[in-house]
Amino acid sequence: MKYRSTRGDISGRTFEEALCTGYAEDGGILLPETIPKIDVDTLKSWASLSYVDLAKKIIPLYVSAEEIPSTELNDLIDSAFSRFSTPEITPIKRLPGGLNVMELFHGPTWAFKDLALSCVGQFLRYFLSKRKKHLNILVGTSGDTGSAAIEAVRGQEGIDIVVLLPKGRCSQIQELQMTTVLEDNVHVYRVDGSSDDLDIPIKQCFQDHAFSKRHNLSSINSINWARIMVQAVHYTYAYLQMCPSCDDIVQIVIPTGACGNVTSGIIAKEMGVPLEFVCAVTQNDVVARTIQTGDYSVADHVIQTLAPAMDIQIPYNMERIWYIMSGGDCGLIKKLMAEFENTGRVTVPEEISDAVRKVIVDTFIASDDIVRQTMKRTWDDHGYLLCPHTAVGVGYQYHQIKRGLDENKIRVVIATASVIKFEEALQSASIPFQRDPQVLKLFEMKQRYTDMNKDENWLQMLRDKIEEIDKGRLQE
Repeated sequence: MKYRSTRGDISGRTFEEALCTGYAEDGGILLPETIPKIDVDTLKSWASLSYVDLAKKIIPLYVSAEEIPSTELNDLIDSAFSRFSTPEITPIKRLPGGLNVMELFHGPTWAFKDLALSCVGQFLRYFLSKRKKHLNILVGTSGDTGSAAIEAVRGQEGIDIVVLLPKGRCSQIQELQMTTVLEDNVHVYRVDGSSDDLDIPIKQCFQDHAFSKRHNLSSINSINWARIMVQAVHYTYAYLQMCPSCDDIVQIVIPTGACGNVTSGIIAKEMGVPLEFVCAVTQNDVVARTIQTGDYSVADHVIQTLAPAMDIQIPYNMERIWYIMSGGDCGLIKKLMAEFENTGRVTVPEEISDAVRKVIVDTFIASDDIVRQTMKRTWDDHGYLLCPHTAVGVGYQYHQIKRGLDENKIRVVIATASVIKFEEALQSASIPFQRDPQVLKLFEMKQRYTDMNKDENWLQMLRDKIEEIDKGRLQE
C-alpha cells in the first residue's frame, strides 16, 4: 500500500512516511493510492468479531507486512486499546424510541480521538525506536485532539509534542487535561484566538519545507492518515453491530468539525460497508453549507458554542472528501484549493457536490438552544447524559422524529466525548451533576503552559520552540 497527495505532486509514500507527515510538500493531504475493497461475504464473516479483532482485519489492509510484520502489528493494536475502560471499546447504547448512541469516549482522555491516537502513538514508537529518529509533532486543537495526542506520546523517547490550544474556547477540563501534563517532551501553548487562527502558524511551519525537514516535523491532527485509517474501524464495527446480516444500509449521524471522522466513514463506505452519513454541526455551519450549496467559504469569525471542539471555519478534510468523490482528480483538487487559499472561498463543482450528497445524505445545524434542549430531553426521558457535541447529533434524531420521518431507518448517533468534560454545558442545560473523581484530580494538579498573546508573532514563537527543542536534545 502506497500513499499520494490529494494535489498529485507526491506519490509512492510508504505507511511510515504517511504516518510521519503532516501536510504533504505540495500542500495537499495524503490518502491511499487505492482503497481496498471488502466483499459482502468477508463483511459477514467479521460480524462476530470484537472491536480489537476487527481492527486487526482492517488496519493490515493499509499497513504492509514488510513495514510492520503481522504479529508485531497485532501486538501494537492490543497495546493501543489496553487502556480503554470497557472491553467493548465502543459500546452502543440502545435507548427507547430508536435512539442508538455509539460511545466513543472510553479511552484515557474520554474522547473519540483516543481510538486513533492510541494506535498512532504505538506506530510512532515502533518506527522511531527502529530508526533511532526524533520527531517534533505539532498539534492544533479545538479541545479533544490535544489531550489525546499528549496522552499517546507523553514521556515517549524520540518525540517532542507542541500543542496549541485556543485559550478560553475549550472547556476548563479540556484545557486542564493538557496544561497539567508535566513531562519534558510536552510543550503546551494557550493561544489568544480560535482553533482556525492557531492552525495558521502550524501550517506555515509545514510549508517551509527546509525547516520542516530539518526538524522532522509531523502532525497527528486528522491531517494524519493513520488517524483516518483507524477511525474506519469504528464505522465498520457500528455497521456490523446494527446489521450483522449485512443486507441493509445503516445511517451514521456524526457531530462534525474538521471532517476527519466523516472522512473515515467515507473510507469505510468506499471499502464496501453499506453506510450513509448525516453531518450535524453547530452554528459554525460551513460543512452543512458546503454540502448543501457548494459554497465553501470562510465566515467573518468563529462563533463560540457549547460544543467547542466543533467551532471551526476551515474543515480541511473536505479536500480529502472531494478527492475521493472526484475519483482522485488531483488537478481539480489543486485548482479548487488554490482558489480557496487565495480568496477564502470556492464554489464546489456540481458533479462533486452531487456525489458528496449521495454519501452525506443530510445535514443538521444545532443552535446552543437545541443543544440544551436535547441534553435535557435525553436526561429527563432516559436518564442518559450527552456531551454537547453528541447532543448536536442526537438533535437530528429528535428533529426527524418530530417530522415523522425515517421510522424504519437503522440509525446510530456518534457520541464523541464523555459529558464529564463539559460541566459548563450541563449547568447551561440545567442538568444536575456531581463532579467526577477523575476530574477533581485535575483541579489539584500543577499546570505548565506558555501563552501566545494577540500582539505576539506566533509563527516565530513556534519556530523558536522547535529550534530550542532540537538544540537541547543535541546537547544531551
